[in-house]
Amino acid sequence: MRSMLATAGLILLAACQPASDRGSAQAGTLAADASPAPATTSAAETPAAPAAPDHFAFAELDIEALQARMARGETSSRALTQAYLDRIAAIDDAGPTLNAVIEVNPEALEEAAARDAQRKAGPVLGPLHGIPVLLKDNIDATPMVNSAGSLALAEHRPAHDAFLVERLRAAGAVILGKTNLSEWANFRSTRSSSGWSARGGQTLNPYALDRSPCGSSAGTGSAVSANLAAVGIGTETDGSIICPSAVAGLVGLKPTVGLVSRNGIIPISSSQDTAGPMTRSVADAAILLAAMAGRDDADAATGNSVGRAVFDYPAHLDPEALRGARIGLLRGSMGFHPDVDAALERAVDAMRAAGATVVDADIPTAGEWQQAEFEVLLYEFKNGLEHYLRSHDAPVKTLDALMAYNRAHAEAEMPWFGQELFEQASGKGPLNEAAYLDARREARRLAGEAGIDAALRAQELDALLAPATSPAWPIDPVLGDHFTGAGYGAAAVAGYPSLTVPMGESHGLPIGLVFMGTAWSEPRLLALGHAYEQLSKARTPPRFLSTAALEPRPSENDTAGAQGAGR
Repeated sequence: MRSMLATAGLILLAACQPASDRGSAQAGTLAADASPAPATTSAAETPAAPAAPDHFAFAELDIEALQARMARGETSSRALTQAYLDRIAAIDDAGPTLNAVIEVNPEALEEAAARDAQRKAGPVLGPLHGIPVLLKDNIDATPMVNSAGSLALAEHRPAHDAFLVERLRAAGAVILGKTNLSEWANFRSTRSSSGWSARGGQTLNPYALDRSPCGSSAGTGSAVSANLAAVGIGTETDGSIICPSAVAGLVGLKPTVGLVSRNGIIPISSSQDTAGPMTRSVADAAILLAAMAGRDDADAATGNSVGRAVFDYPAHLDPEALRGARIGLLRGSMGFHPDVDAALERAVDAMRAAGATVVDADIPTAGEWQQAEFEVLLYEFKNGLEHYLRSHDAPVKTLDALMAYNRAHAEAEMPWFGQELFEQASGKGPLNEAAYLDARREARRLAGEAGIDAALRAQELDALLAPATSPAWPIDPVLGDHFTGAGYGAAAVAGYPSLTVPMGESHGLPIGLVFMGTAWSEPRLLALGHAYEQLSKARTPPRFLSTAALEPRPSENDTAGAQGAGR
C-alpha cells in the first residue's frame, strides 16, 4: 500500500526472515548492505549482468500456457512449484540477489502435490489449479509469518488465512511464499526508501539493480517480473500496486474498494486499502481477480459489491475493445518526464488507429483532495492497525508499543529513516471525531463524484488515461525516493479501479500507462487494457543489469523514433 501525499511533501510508495525460512537471512542487521550505491554508465559502456540462469523453462509463460502444459502431462504443479523455488534460490538468494521473496511457504510442494492428485482424480478447480502465487507480506497466509516487514512482527504467525487467500486456495492456487515490501506499506516515514524493510532488506529492480522497485508492493513487482512465480498479489492504498507494476514492466490492477476483502491484511486505510493482481499479462490479472473477489461478512465494504461487481472478468477481454471506445487523456498528469510523455503520445496514436476516440480531459478537482486524504490516512491507520494487532494476538498491540519497539531497536529498524508518520498518527482520536468524518467525506467526494465521475460525464467517456509514473529512480537510502510524478492518485482516493499496462521503456527501464474508471468498471478497464496490450506488446523481460543503460536523449526532432512503445 502506498500513499502519495503531496500536501505533506511525502511519497509513501499505496524486507530478513529467519534462516529456517530462506537460505540467506539478513535479519535486518544492517540492511545498509542491501542498498547498492547509485551508479551511472556512459554511452560507451554496457552494464554488467550478475550471474543468473541462462534458461528457465517457464519464463514469461502465462496461466493459460502453464495450464495447457499440465493438462498435456508435460509438467505438474509440483514440478512447476519446484522450478520456481529453484529460481528463487538462484535469482533471489544468489545471482542478482533481488531480495524480493521474504519467505517461502514450507508447505508449497505439499500443496502442489495435492493439486496434482486432484487433477488426476478430477475435476480441475479452474484456471488457477496448481498455479504458484506469491503474496505480499502484509497478507495472512498459514503457516507463514505476516510481518509488514517489521522485526516487531517477525514471529507473528496468524492462525488463519486472509479471506482472499482462502479464495485463492479454493480456486486451486498454490501459495508459493511471501514477498518483501516497503515496511508498514511505506506508512512510517516521510523519507523512506521504497522496497526496504528491516526484516527483508532492500528489494532491487530486476531491470537495473541500482534502481528503485517502487513500493510498497516492491517484492511482488520484482518477483513476478523476474519470473519467480507465475503471478502475485500486491496491496494498495495510493499507488502501491500501480507504481511497482509500472517500473517492473507488469500489469497491475487496483480494484474498486470492496471488490476484494481486506480481512486478514495489515491495514493503512479502510477507505482506500485493497489487494489486487500483479501479473505479466492482462489476461492473468483478470483470472486472478476473478478468484480473489467475493463478499466477506468480515469486511463490510464487500457488501457494496452485491449487484455491482462482475466475477467473470476473463470473459470481458476483447482485443477489439478499443474500437468505438471514448477515452479521456489527462494531459494535466503529464509533463514530469519527456520519455513518458513521448511514449504516452505513441500509445494514444495506437489507440486511435485501433478505432478509439481519445480526447483531452481533465479532473476538475485535481489535487484538491490531498490534505483531506492525509488526515483520513492518519486516523484510519492508527485505528485499523491496532484492531488488527489485538484481534490477531500480535506480539505488539498498540501503535505506541510499536514505536517504542522501533526506538529500542533503532539500529536495525531505523538505520536510514524514522517513524514520523507513526508519531503523527499516534495523536489521532477515534473515528467518530468530526475532523475525521469531514475529511473522509471531502476526500472521497473530491476524487470521486466531483473528480473522476465529473470528468467521465463531461465527455461521455469510458475511461481516463494517464501516465503511471516515471522510470525507476536510483535507490537512495540516505535521501529516500526521488519520485517525480504519477497519474493514478484520483482513483486511489475515490476508491475506484485503476489498471496499469506497459507502454515502453526509457533507457531500458519500463514505463506504463494507467486506465482509470468509475466504481466497479473493472470489466471495461480490463478490456481496454487487453486490447492495448495486444497492440503494443511492450513488455520485455528484465536482464538484471547492474545499472541502467544510460545514453544521451535524442533531440526533439528524433523523439518520435526513440525508445518506442511495443519493443
